[in-house]
Amino acid sequence: MGTPLHEQIAAEVRRQIATGELAVGAQVPSESQLCALWDASRGPVRQALATLRAEGLIGGGRGKPPVVRRQALSQPFDTFLSFSRWVDGLGRSAGQRTLEVALRPAPAEVADPLHIDEGTPVVQLVRLRLIDDKPTMVERSTFVESAGRLLFDFDCDSGSIYAYLAGRGVDITVAHHLIDAVAADETDSDLLGVALGAPLLRERRLARGSGGEEIEYSDDRYRPDMISFTIENSLQAAQPALVRSLRPATEQKKSAS
Repeated sequence: MGTPLHEQIAAEVRRQIATGELAVGAQVPSESQLCALWDASRGPVRQALATLRAEGLIGGGRGKPPVVRRQALSQPFDTFLSFSRWVDGLGRSAGQRTLEVALRPAPAEVADPLHIDEGTPVVQLVRLRLIDDKPTMVERSTFVESAGRLLFDFDCDSGSIYAYLAGRGVDITVAHHLIDAVAADETDSDLLGVALGAPLLRERRLARGSGGEEIEYSDDRYRPDMISFTIENSLQAAQPALVRSLRPATEQKKSAS
């Protein structure tokens, strides 16, 4: 079954907002224009626009044409595991520069969450992640040996590690996330181009297989002028939805000045 038409329309408008084709304050194509463009009835078009309004990307209504309200696009929780998938979905370019991939004894701070003994061999990875060639996040991942050894046969600068591991039969389907703030250390400062001790957003992630087995523990540190996190919930929802947002270019410039 293909993607519903209203989702296709919403995705295309999101892409145009993310790439700047539709800037903040710009008028979004009208219902009639979208109907003609997509050869669609008003039902799917209205559903797509309603979705974008609910996400806070567009505003207007009651006879007024919809306009772009913000560029900060949010990542649904079900894709939070993959930075590359999220960035590519925004119509941006995800990049990475690998600093190290090494087999070493597990220190206590990663052995505990992975439920292994301290000193057990693990594979540790450090990568700088980029959006449109801009340093955005430092990724420090530790994989259990059985999964991590596969990375020695992979060019970690070439793309998504999770996609590669999935293709090699590694099951990573569930994750627990803890988000807090941390001061930039020397590595963070050098790679992200921020001052030593500058505040960073940190996401610590424990990824598991569908059977509950621990696969990876990661410490990811984001520039807060580039990325933000929000929680969306409702009285009807059993679990809140965590989303990661790319800050608008105008806000990034203000933060850098």
